[in-house]
Amino acid sequence: MGITVHPEAKALIFDLDGTLSDSLPVHIKTWNMVGEKYGFDFDPQIIFEMTGMPTIEFARRIIRQYNVSETPENLVKMKQQSFWDFAHLLIPVVKVTAIVEKYHGKLPMSVGTGASRKSAEVQLKALGLTDYFDTIISADDVTNHKPEPDTFLECARLMGVAPEFCQVFEDGDLGITAAKTAGMFVTDIRPHIKYGEWALS
Repeated sequence: MGITVHPEAKALIFDLDGTLSDSLPVHIKTWNMVGEKYGFDFDPQIIFEMTGMPTIEFARRIIRQYNVSETPENLVKMKQQSFWDFAHLLIPVVKVTAIVEKYHGKLPMSVGTGASRKSAEVQLKALGLTDYFDTIISADDVTNHKPEPDTFLECARLMGVAPEFCQVFEDGDLGITAAKTAGMFVTDIRPHIKYGEWALS
């Protein structure tokens, strides 16, 4: 059985990185670029552990783990600019974007992401998905990030749909916890997807 929409769902909420966007290779590439500048070998496991958190939290983790002499804010600036520069390499997670296309105009849809607003907008534009969503809630729009439910609850509020009738599509443990805490239907897309099977030169 593939990825499906719950029969009682009245609105759909999509995580971005790893759910709509097969962005892991680009994230690894750009964190490796940061590592080259500051003298550390980036461990991709950090991404799997922290998926859903804002980039600033990744930067703080890296500074602690690799004893980097730099501010988190400066690491974020370098990482984000590098990511935006390589956004043309992003590809969609087709099994998920097919749902977006199918239900566009039929159910309200939003993006709930731990990425910054600019990163979210850059990715959606690169993937050709900007016009499909009624709203975007980014790391810039809430104080408490995943695994707290605030991101998804704000999506529901802006769509005008009660949380119990919203379905969240996620690939991260933190986001899944957030959606469950919000009382929403949750679909873990990971069993249905193969990621990053493409090369970056």
